[in-house]
Amino acid sequence: MTSFGTAGIRGPVEEVTPSLALSVGQAAGEPGATFVVGRDGRETGPALAAAMEAGLESAGADVYRLGQVPTPALAFASRGRQGVMITASHNPPEDNGIKLFTDGVEYDRDAERAIEDRLASDASDRARWDEWGRSDRLRILDRYRDAVAAYVRREFGDSEDDRDPLAGLSVAVDCGTGVGALATPQVLEALGAEVVAVNATVDGHFPARESKPTPETLSEFAAFLADASFDLGLAHDGDADRLVVLGPDGEVIHEDTVLAVVAAHYAAASDAGDPVVVTTPNASARIDERVRAAGGRVERVRLGSLHEGIARERREGDDSTEVVFAAEPWKHIHTAFGGWIDGIASAAAVAALVADAGSTDALRAPVTERPYRKLSVDCPDPAKDEVMTALETDLPDAFPDATVDTDYGVRLEFNDASWVLVRPSGTEPYVRIYAESDDVDDLVEHTRSLVERAVDRSNP
Repeated sequence: MTSFGTAGIRGPVEEVTPSLALSVGQAAGEPGATFVVGRDGRETGPALAAAMEAGLESAGADVYRLGQVPTPALAFASRGRQGVMITASHNPPEDNGIKLFTDGVEYDRDAERAIEDRLASDASDRARWDEWGRSDRLRILDRYRDAVAAYVRREFGDSEDDRDPLAGLSVAVDCGTGVGALATPQVLEALGAEVVAVNATVDGHFPARESKPTPETLSEFAAFLADASFDLGLAHDGDADRLVVLGPDGEVIHEDTVLAVVAAHYAAASDAGDPVVVTTPNASARIDERVRAAGGRVERVRLGSLHEGIARERREGDDSTEVVFAAEPWKHIHTAFGGWIDGIASAAAVAALVADAGSTDALRAPVTERPYRKLSVDCPDPAKDEVMTALETDLPDAFPDATVDTDYGVRLEFNDASWVLVRPSGTEPYVRIYAESDDVDDLVEHTRSLVERAVDRSNP
């Protein structure tokens, strides 16, 4: 049975095949529906997109073909209709995937399960021969880039200053030979920045570096920054939903620090009585600190489900509640712009904040950055439920002064803003540990010993 993960269907192309794309299209499409279909720069994208389009049309849906676009541009185009992005995001070039949207928001778990059920039962309906959908080409990039620039001018510009918000700012962008090259440099230039784009030719082999931007894969870009005189460095993954921020010396700024400063801006700028930031359990307490200082509050939701957390807070809040921002490390939703993860909007927003603060150091100065670690403990998949049940008791017993949250794993928070999270991996045979503390090594080692003991008890 085909299963959706935390970011759609994703895997090696031996599994994510044209046959699968055809079947998913037939399961998702229906007469009268309209879909936009886009793809990133991977070599297998054209065939998978063609199969998806055939599946949707044979189920009765009309299709607009976007061609190569960043995932945020596909999401933007799916407003008022549905969308499919053929992408494996930051995965290796031999992988690909399928991500579904409706009205600018990723499918929720109920919608994904409905597709899974139809695939498992082979219940996908084929439209009558005279009800098959039609396809056409839609050019969306210019409209998307203009919309991002207009949003950043409105939200981050100075209404009393006619200058572009990035005027005078020098920015280097590592596009990683991904489709971010089609939007981020252009948006930054439209906002007034001096931009140098590297690895800006789309190539699905990702010859310049791995698609996933990490301190290790960005080492050459970091050296380039250190040898030059830019104010800021930005880097994307293959489909530009992720953003990594680097200082002018090439240092990768911690993703939770970036999240904290953007979240604090939105909380402070909101006129709502109850501004809310939605994030995930593995996100740092530094976010809570900065958002509280800005007059807002933080709520958490499971990894990969920011859109569900946004919907929950809007549903359960009162008239004073406004979800001003939602993010997990590397991935941000600018809720006043749209309901999708958007690394391009984030690149422009972060650049605007740096321009306003004067430097990356000044921007991050209010954030308390404690040492952070994460590691994985081997745990067989069948044992995960038993292990996590045991840890719901063992961890609070070992740390009696901590505040405990068991909604998405076991998260312990301490009075000094230290925290530790233990959660099962959804894709690999591990239990993950995330921790942040001035004494992070001691906290991690103590936690690891408890996790290993629980794993051992589950495998007598």
